[in-house]
Amino acid sequence: MTLLSFLLPVSLYGQTSRPWEQLLSDVMTVEDVESSAWEDTYNLLCDLEEQPMNLNAATREELEQLPFLSDRQVEDIMEYRDRYGSMKSMNELRMIASLDIVQIELMGYFTCVPEDVTEKSSFPPLAHIAKYGRHELMGNVRVPLYKRKGDDNGYLGYPYRHWLRYQFNYNDFVKAGLVGSQDAGEPFFANRNSAGYDFYSYYVQVKHMGQLENLVVGKYKLSAGMGLVLNNSFGMGKLSMLQQLGRNTSTVRPHSSRSQSGYFQGAAATIRLSAPLQLTAFVSYRPIDATLNADNTMRSIVTDGYHRTETEMAKKNNSHATDAGAHIAYRHQGLHAGATAVYTHFDRELKPLTSTPYRRYYAQGQDFLNLSADYGYMHPRFALNGETAIDRQGHIATLNNLSLQATDGLSLMLLQRFYSYRYTSLYARAVSEGGHVQNESAIYFGATWKVSPKLRLQVYTDYAYFAWLRYQVSQSSRAWDNLLSLTYSLGDWTLTGRYRLHLRQKDDATKTQLQDQTEHRARLALSWNGTHLSCTTQADGVSTGASGAHDKGFMVGESVACQWRSLKLSFNAGYFNTDSYDARLYVYERGPLYAFSYPSYYGEGVRCAMMIQATISRRLTLTAKGGYTHYLDRDVISSGLQQIDGSTMTDVDLQFRWKL
Repeated sequence: MTLLSFLLPVSLYGQTSRPWEQLLSDVMTVEDVESSAWEDTYNLLCDLEEQPMNLNAATREELEQLPFLSDRQVEDIMEYRDRYGSMKSMNELRMIASLDIVQIELMGYFTCVPEDVTEKSSFPPLAHIAKYGRHELMGNVRVPLYKRKGDDNGYLGYPYRHWLRYQFNYNDFVKAGLVGSQDAGEPFFANRNSAGYDFYSYYVQVKHMGQLENLVVGKYKLSAGMGLVLNNSFGMGKLSMLQQLGRNTSTVRPHSSRSQSGYFQGAAATIRLSAPLQLTAFVSYRPIDATLNADNTMRSIVTDGYHRTETEMAKKNNSHATDAGAHIAYRHQGLHAGATAVYTHFDRELKPLTSTPYRRYYAQGQDFLNLSADYGYMHPRFALNGETAIDRQGHIATLNNLSLQATDGLSLMLLQRFYSYRYTSLYARAVSEGGHVQNESAIYFGATWKVSPKLRLQVYTDYAYFAWLRYQVSQSSRAWDNLLSLTYSLGDWTLTGRYRLHLRQKDDATKTQLQDQTEHRARLALSWNGTHLSCTTQADGVSTGASGAHDKGFMVGESVACQWRSLKLSFNAGYFNTDSYDARLYVYERGPLYAFSYPSYYGEGVRCAMMIQATISRRLTLTAKGGYTHYLDRDVISSGLQQIDGSTMTDVDLQFRWKL
């Protein structure tokens, strides 16, 4: 059984919020929250909820974008279509034995079966697309009811964060869009932002045009194989990996989010060469932000996207990257194999400060080349997947896993990874303990067990060894990560528990030897879900430190959501108390569409938030959210230009969505 079975009560309720958001919340760890990878997955699911994919037209690669499906389940859906033809309704998913009721419920949010199941066959005329396509315009603004130090002197712009998004869509065939985004403090129609927003993303996507399966022109994201060479499209943490059972994903999709890094700009296409053989190729030329050395080489590539001060603005688009590559894939009767090649050229040499020992093997140079082979075999009871990659200097990275469906209620996964401390890849993203596809050897074991119809359990253990130095670690070191999660459901009630033990080695105060850093994190939540009302009581706790000196913290909170006719209302409140930033806690909070919220809390204080969504008409939806945080242990919040002279922060988010 799968992790999503934990979410059955929420999914069946599903009227007061987007239930799949809880999926992301439940499978995210601290490391996942602090990376940008999950924003991409969240934005993709938002897009699919607004424009569900046609289940009868979806390719294997499109179905693989759904993070709650394993390789076996994607294969079973494809086989069902091949055997029985187009589905007449979503209820036919119940005929696929590997799908459970929760996954079927969730697929109802992201996929659909058109009333005319024969409409898919050929690419429609442009006049038909222009006449029957759908338009959507969405805007969001955050208004802070407080003042930062930089708002008076330091920031180039005003304190409001806002974005605007337009998208045109015609079924699964055509998508086009424009996104403009502005962070608080950035100039608008001023300074170097004379075109208005600080960042724009634009794209046109065409799909299912004969042998041309997918074409994206503009800004886009890619993934191939297991991510050892190319993956700026999806994030996969250790817990979520159990849901996917370690499958590989190869896809091209538009960059429709507000993220100002981790994308390509140009064109990418996927072509079906024959029934089992497909080719994806791309070319890109894009500006990047960089911190420069005195000799005008790049010390580091900046990815935060902030251009609020003169110093930050000077880094905007001061360098460029040219990329080209391809991925070829072969699939036949459970066997799949592929190869990936990616070449990158910078117009300035990348020259990090390698005099610092732990940076010695960071990526450096002007030209980069990575090659890999991915492979696998799928059986009804087990699956093998893997990828082995090499960089221009011959250094290796490899990732391999075996998943086994031991019984109908028990699935197991074993994963091995070796990333040489000299291996470098600019666009790699894969499961790791250290946060990079470099300097890591590890073994991972995980299991999902449906003990009974009411009780489900999930567990993993991951042991990693780092051969080279790391930040705050001046010699070879190790880490051991363990997590246990269980859920018990009885009627409308659900009890969820989660415990994580994470051990890492770091330098002691003298930097002459290593000491074990131990982190305990626990969560206990009780939920009740009714027809028009749901509520959750949750407690989180943490203890972290070394040598008997541990910082501790906890947070208790309540969240309520309800729906009445065209109105949806949610409210949450919590109290937190932690000894330090190291003992910070992350707790999911409902937000407007395309605004996944997982804020951190440390110190002592209270947090309250309320959101209301009103469907004014079939075309217009308005959303407003107010958030209030009050600290009980300080009179000044943050520092530097972000400093707030007070103990309270209050923000208001306003959003509109108009459809035609």
